[in-house]
Amino acid sequence: MTSPLDFSGKTVLVVGGSSGIGNGIAQAFRQYGGQVHVWGTRASASDYSADDGSDLTGLSYAQVDVGDMAAISAWNSPFETLDVLVLSQGTVLYRRAEFEDEGFDKVLDVNLNSLMACARKFHAMLAAAKGSVITISSTAAYHATRGNPAYNASKAGAVALTRTLGQAWAGDGIRVNGVAPGLVATKLTKVTTDNPERLAASLKTIPMGRLGEPSEMAGATLFLASPLASYICGQTIIVDGGLTL
Repeated sequence: MTSPLDFSGKTVLVVGGSSGIGNGIAQAFRQYGGQVHVWGTRASASDYSADDGSDLTGLSYAQVDVGDMAAISAWNSPFETLDVLVLSQGTVLYRRAEFEDEGFDKVLDVNLNSLMACARKFHAMLAAAKGSVITISSTAAYHATRGNPAYNASKAGAVALTRTLGQAWAGDGIRVNGVAPGLVATKLTKVTTDNPERLAASLKTIPMGRLGEPSEMAGATLFLASPLASYICGQTIIVDGGLTL
């Protein structure tokens, strides 16, 4: 009997798959047989290292600036079919930069506007394959985040977009769902995870008492992309060790 988590013969694109949570997701799909493509911000795969939370072994890499909607639209795809699209791109700005127009717009472009641009670009391929879209948002969608209004708004928007695209595209055979990670050690969370006092305070708010791992976000993503989740549509699964409880 074939495992429902067997992605052999399936083509997967993980936007933001060059490091952090996205990279963990990309490698999980590869380990389960998928032909996995990733987008990142640097010129080539060799510009990443383990210090960046990156392992691009066995992945097909392309540089695409998802903050530029025209660049997304113009990208020349090396594949003709797409079964799974994971939207794991994200950025955050500190020192109150998100309270300024430039900072707010930059974060919204990467974290929200590009989700729609990517989904729209690959809609035809996903419809032909009866495929899945999985957005990676954040538990920030469900509570305030001091100092980061754009990040917060963008993640709440991602959850809302997931609901609406789930409804809109179900008739096309595309299932759209999402994962909302809690606190995971990545380059975006270093302001907390590299600060012992802030980390200790954060861990006190997590019932399971520890950080999440990229592999744990990957587990939920694999599930949502698999036949095990065939009747799940427009939902976002919170994977946070109980943080939002």
